Amino acid sequence: MGHELNVDVRPEYPVSWQAAAINGVLRGTMKPISTILVRNTAGMAVASRIMCLGERVSGILPKHVSIVPDEFGSCTGEWVRGGPGLDEGKVVLYFHGGAYFVCSPATHRPITWRLSAAARRPVFSLDYRQGPVHTLAESLSDALQAYECLLGLGYAAGDIVLAGDSAGGHLTLATLLALRDRGMPLPAAGICLSPWADLSSSRHRANAWSDPMLPAGRVDWLARRWTDGLDPCDPLVSPVYGDYTGIPPLMIVTGSTEVLRDEARRVAVSARENGVQVTYEEWNRMPHIFPLFADALPEGRLFFEHVSRFLGAVQAHSSTSGAEAA
Repeated sequence: MGHELNVDVRPEYPVSWQAAAINGVLRGTMKPISTILVRNTAGMAVASRIMCLGERVSGILPKHVSIVPDEFGSCTGEWVRGGPGLDEGKVVLYFHGGAYFVCSPATHRPITWRLSAAARRPVFSLDYRQGPVHTLAESLSDALQAYECLLGLGYAAGDIVLAGDSAGGHLTLATLLALRDRGMPLPAAGICLSPWADLSSSRHRANAWSDPMLPAGRVDWLARRWTDGLDPCDPLVSPVYGDYTGIPPLMIVTGSTEVLRDEARRVAVSARENGVQVTYEEWNRMPHIFPLFADALPEGRLFFEHVSRFLGAVQAHSSTSGAEAA
């Protein structure tokens, strides 16, 4: 079972024409718009308004999908169920991406409803506080409180999976490290899609030209902005520097042409060196957070089959470990 969890995967699917088209559209729209706008607070506000348009698009969901806004304690978000017959005793706590200043649970429903179906459990998508008004520490505080709220609702730690994309992948890793450091019971696994794991002074040079979506210079600028006054090498700020000893199994997924690819790979290598079982997947020529485009992208839909297999391996490994302990 260990081999099924601790493995490098480079899917050999032919790159679809849809992927080529989406890469072209992103290169001609998202990348230049981000290059122009992500330079100051006013530009970030405009970018946020543009991204909010995605909330309207994501409202077109299959009839079998249910979205229920909820608030418990100070935690707000939405319950996403990808169909009937889910195991209501288990849950995925999801952190959406958006560079810590754009997007919301609504913009990421193309991911969360499919994730619910693949995991056969409901997803709670957290509406955590973001910049520029709020800090990384406040985002992390919201994530930790949401996890504690789920425990308070009666979910066992082993029945919770943490997941997130981009900045949400950063938040997933930071939450796992913080939970471990606080002696809290840990979830069953973590799933990180295109995680933004290095906010230090390291410049993003790899794939700077080949990434169709993210301008490397703007990623560096945002990293400097969010870490102003902080130690950028603190593992809760840059999880790439974390000691992952004792962390549950991880699934780390990235595209081969992403500017964030190398830091995702570094986390996988570091976690394995610390004894963590890691499924690392690098998808050929897939854009940043490619499952977000699953409505049109075949590779985006295939990703969720990989998630299902990973969680099945986690369950099998947990059962084996429990039997051996008994």
